[in-house]
Amino acid sequence: MWDAQRVHLSDAEQRLLELTLEATRPGDSVLDLGCGTGRPIAQYVVARGLSVTGVDQAPGLLAIARERMPLEEWVESRLEEFEPEGQYGAAIAWDSLFHIPRERHAAILRRVRDALPPGRRLALTAGGSEHPPFTDTMFGETFFYDSHAPEAIVDVLEQAGFQIVHAEFLNLPTTGRDKGRYAIVAGAV
Repeated sequence: MWDAQRVHLSDAEQRLLELTLEATRPGDSVLDLGCGTGRPIAQYVVARGLSVTGVDQAPGLLAIARERMPLEEWVESRLEEFEPEGQYGAAIAWDSLFHIPRERHAAILRRVRDALPPGRRLALTAGGSEHPPFTDTMFGETFFYDSHAPEAIVDVLEQAGFQIVHAEFLNLPTTGRDKGRYAIVAGAV
C-alpha cells in the first residue's frame, strides 16, 4: 500500500535532496537510512548517476527495492544497529529517524557523521513540535513516533559534528493529530 502511495517527491523534497546531493561527486554512493522500497528517494538518487546503499528493517520492502534497482546495495538492518562501512557521498534519513526512540538518535547521527567526509551532507526529517512518544496508524499498520523538537534536533546534529546548511518546516504542527515535520540539510564538519 505504501509503495503505491509514495511515488513522487514533492517540490520541497526534490529541492532539499538537490541541496544535499550538490556536494557529491560522480560515482559516490548515498546512504539511504529507512529506504523502504527505494521509491521515490533512492530512484531519484540513482537517476542522478549516483549509487545507493539502502538500509531498512522490513524485508518485504527491501525485496521490492532489490527488484526495482538490482544494481544497488540493500541492507536489512534496524537503524539503531546499522554500522556504516566506508565513506559515503551523502546520507538521507527521510521520515525514518522519528520512528526510533529519540534517545537513540544521537548515536545514529554520530555513526552517519563518521561515514561522511567533511563537507558532505545529510538530509533528514524530524518532528515539528515538542511531544511525548506516541503510536498512530497508517494503512492499517501501527507506527511508533518519537522525535526531538526542531531546536533540539539541531543541537543533537551540531554535537554529532554537523553544521546546519538549511532547515525548514515541511508542514507546521496543528492542534490535532499532525505534530509537524521539519527538514534539515546538514554538512559534516
